[in-house]
Amino acid sequence: MTNTETKNSKRINQRKILDKFITRPVNFLIKHKISPNLLSYLGFFCSLGAAFLISIGGLHFPIWYAWILPFLLFLSGAFDVFDGEVARRTGNDSKTGAFLDSFLDRISDIAIVLGLILSNLINYITGFILAFLVVMISYVRARAEKEGIDMKGIGLMERAERIIILWFTFIAEFWVFHVSILMIGKPFTLFFQIFIYVYMILLLITVIQRITFSVKILNKNNINLNNNKQV
Repeated sequence: MTNTETKNSKRINQRKILDKFITRPVNFLIKHKISPNLLSYLGFFCSLGAAFLISIGGLHFPIWYAWILPFLLFLSGAFDVFDGEVARRTGNDSKTGAFLDSFLDRISDIAIVLGLILSNLINYITGFILAFLVVMISYVRARAEKEGIDMKGIGLMERAERIIILWFTFIAEFWVFHVSILMIGKPFTLFFQIFIYVYMILLLITVIQRITFSVKILNKNNINLNNNKQV
């Protein structure tokens, strides 16, 4: 299967899954005239809230209010999906909206990383590498699309996948932390450390996938351009 076929297959599967879950909430938002930009801001503030809770040890809160952090992260991801879908279905998608959404997403990503650093779950060097990889994933896509390359569906860890993985990992970290205290009398801290390095490897793979795909398409376009000139 070619890269293009893989990309199309991924987008088709994502669309099928999304349509099952978002149609009703999106229709509700459209009915009540909630603008895409408002949804982008709501998702942004949910991310900032999640980052703040992480920074003050929210991953290890008592069970009675530990749900707040993953709930905010879930809302952040949901609003990130809803804003684009509402814009498309209402014909309000614009370059301004896309720019705003992308800008707020990058700030949200960095805020989460800063929260992890401040909570001492990762050190500054790991945090820098993590932030660099997240920004590079976005930058490669933006630069490639400026050259006319369709980057939708390219890469293992698009933003939706990153949020989903973090969501499950935060929940798992909570249970590992508290269950280990009950069983062995002290928290097991290696789980998140192991995860974060695996996570960074997946991010690096995504950067390489996007660079490789972009270079192949650009080389193909250059060959076609040269052939046309010779004709």
